[in-house]
Amino acid sequence: MKWVFFIGAGVVLLVAIVAMLGAMLPRDHRATRQARYRQRPEAIYFTFAGPVDWRSDVKASGSLPDRDGRKQWWEQDTHGHKITYELVEDKMPARRVTRIAEKNLPFGGTWTIDISPAPEGSVVRITEDGQIHNVIFRFMARFFFGYTASIEGCLRDLGRRFGEFTTIEP
Repeated sequence: MKWVFFIGAGVVLLVAIVAMLGAMLPRDHRATRQARYRQRPEAIYFTFAGPVDWRSDVKASGSLPDRDGRKQWWEQDTHGHKITYELVEDKMPARRVTRIAEKNLPFGGTWTIDISPAPEGSVVRITEDGQIHNVIFRFMARFFFGYTASIEGCLRDLGRRFGEFTTIEP
């Protein structure tokens, strides 16, 4: 019976340490990655502006009514969670800025997608200005998932959409 107590105490101690370390990490972060494609900026732009059926991390999506003059939509991730997004800035074909519109999530922030012409196509640069409110999530993001995992996944999915191999650049 003592071993049950020790295992329980160990789990509580581990969670406390993770929470303490997470609390010491900054809430805000900025992460940027880019990749090159053989596509024109307009093709890249319209892919980001259109349905997200090309992204492997999105299982479903749908439109929502505009709010305060901003386009809104929802996306459902692979775990079944729905998140509402809004379009903050839209400059065809060079830039799109989206923001998580929900305030009650353990995370939030914006994605800035810059699309630049390049000699043989385009360069796409995604910058995440994020906040992680939950200290456990903050610890996990910093030490296990990394701040750039979602960006890199999106850039690879974009390459697959066009049948291209994608090399991620800092």
